[in-house]
Amino acid sequence: MQKKYYPTIGLEIHAELKTQTKMFCGCRNNPDEESPNVNICPICMAHPGALPVINKKTIENVIKVGLAIDGKIADFTEFDRKNYFYPDIPKGFQISQYKYPIVSGGHLTDFDITRVHLEEDTANNKHREENSDVGRQNSQTSDVGYSLIDFNRAGVPLMELVTESHTFETAEETSKNATKFAKELRLVLLYLGVAEANMEKGEMRVEANISISTDRKKLGTKVEVKNLNSFRSVERAIKYEIDRMIELFENDRGAEIVQETRGWDEGKQKTFSQRKKESSQDYRYFPEPDLPKMKLHEAFDLEKMKKELPELPEAKRLRYKNDFGIKDEDIESYINDIDLAKWFEEVVKMLSTTEEIKIASNYVTSDYLGLKKNNTHIKLPNVENFAELIDLVSENKISSRVAKDILAIIVSKDESPFKIATEKGLLQKNDEKEIKIIVEKIIEESPEVVVTYKSGKENAIMSLVGKVIKESKGSANPQLVIKILKDSLK
Repeated sequence: MQKKYYPTIGLEIHAELKTQTKMFCGCRNNPDEESPNVNICPICMAHPGALPVINKKTIENVIKVGLAIDGKIADFTEFDRKNYFYPDIPKGFQISQYKYPIVSGGHLTDFDITRVHLEEDTANNKHREENSDVGRQNSQTSDVGYSLIDFNRAGVPLMELVTESHTFETAEETSKNATKFAKELRLVLLYLGVAEANMEKGEMRVEANISISTDRKKLGTKVEVKNLNSFRSVERAIKYEIDRMIELFENDRGAEIVQETRGWDEGKQKTFSQRKKESSQDYRYFPEPDLPKMKLHEAFDLEKMKKELPELPEAKRLRYKNDFGIKDEDIESYINDIDLAKWFEEVVKMLSTTEEIKIASNYVTSDYLGLKKNNTHIKLPNVENFAELIDLVSENKISSRVAKDILAIIVSKDESPFKIATEKGLLQKNDEKEIKIIVEKIIEESPEVVVTYKSGKENAIMSLVGKVIKESKGSANPQLVIKILKDSLK
């Protein structure tokens, strides 16, 4: 019988902050820059005698994050030198924070937060594989691989958030909760306006510290899986690594888990060993001598900053549920799309009942987002036009089918839904005489369906209903159509 293993995980998440300039110099912070080595200067390239100056906005951004997660904002804080040699570190050390982070504590989803601190990002390594086309064009030796470094990212402000370890029951539970945390943190950063956190651009990177144990109260040997750059990778890599560890424990050959850093191979869907895990002693931290100490409670009005925080995702979820009464999955559509949520709330102001709000939300999340999925260039319809469309539906002036068709028009054409329905003859008909003429025509053209219905299969009537509504170009009231059909088929 296989033993019960308890996975424990702690997360380290790096997010590039959205500022005009870099962390310690005046170079542009532009993640979309395509030309290499243009946003650089003597400071971020570590030329002799060039001294750093702290970008105050970066401190403010991290304080906002700390307030949003109910963390404690440090009174005293300072920067430290984290010493290690690597080609993407021009100084031979990284300016980071060690003993005195800006934020301590806090909570988000199922995780407690240990700390949030600031540091400078590294440069980008560009690797070309051996025998690559680019290698043949740019290398003196046609068949060798090579690496280049783009320093545009060097010195970009980087927030690092570290969570406390959390023990779960299974690999699946662990991976899903870790992914949930990363997604929620990204939303918080977006709502605060402090980061774009596009994982595909490397603006947010997730690292997971994973261990397993047969004793829930004890921790096993920790393995770090680094630089997970999509939520799918986060979930799959964590699950894979836990399963790998369990297999090592169960392996008859006596294989042991070693403390190390591992990477994630997206193509092979597996982790791989990179290097032995360093400890803090290896980095020889010491206070950065070229930067001043900071007293944050004197430099910032924390009470004012707390009051000025925007509504955060969890508070918005509760408000939408309580005020609008819409489905949880619909709410998430608005939580994950700030612009869509702002537009929807403008629509809500023009509606008079909770029932109309629910109808509006259904058309947004099912029909509008369905249209957008097939055509990403379509825009949100004019607020007044969409509200008018919902009024027409709720007042039974147009059918649901007609509403969908008109919605497909108003996403690209600023026009009144009532005008469209009138001109196209789509207003719902409630004239019994007019509908009865169509009903009699359909009954005459559908003898087999009529026989099926009269034989006891009452659901067959819906086939006739569909034909009548189609014949009326969607304008016939479905409830009235059913009533007239049943009367005519007696």
